[in-house]
Amino acid sequence: LISIEVADNGVGIADNIISKIFDPFFTTDKQEGSGLGLHIVYNIVTQKFNGNITCTSDKGKGTKFFINIPISIVD
Repeated sequence: LISIEVADNGVGIADNIISKIFDPFFTTDKQEGSGLGLHIVYNIVTQKFNGNITCTSDKGKGTKFFINIPISIVD
């Protein structure tokens, strides 16, 4: 199993939207983003690598993403 944790110390993600962050076209900034970035990451991790990705966030303290990808070693 490969485990990756990515964290920041930014403003965090509000509780009322964290469940939507992997949804296609979801964005909080209509001026800048298309809302596809995290949706693409989610699809790559879950479909291409058969893994999972989760997110936790503390408003005002930061956000953490946890990615787990199963691996197998073939002789």
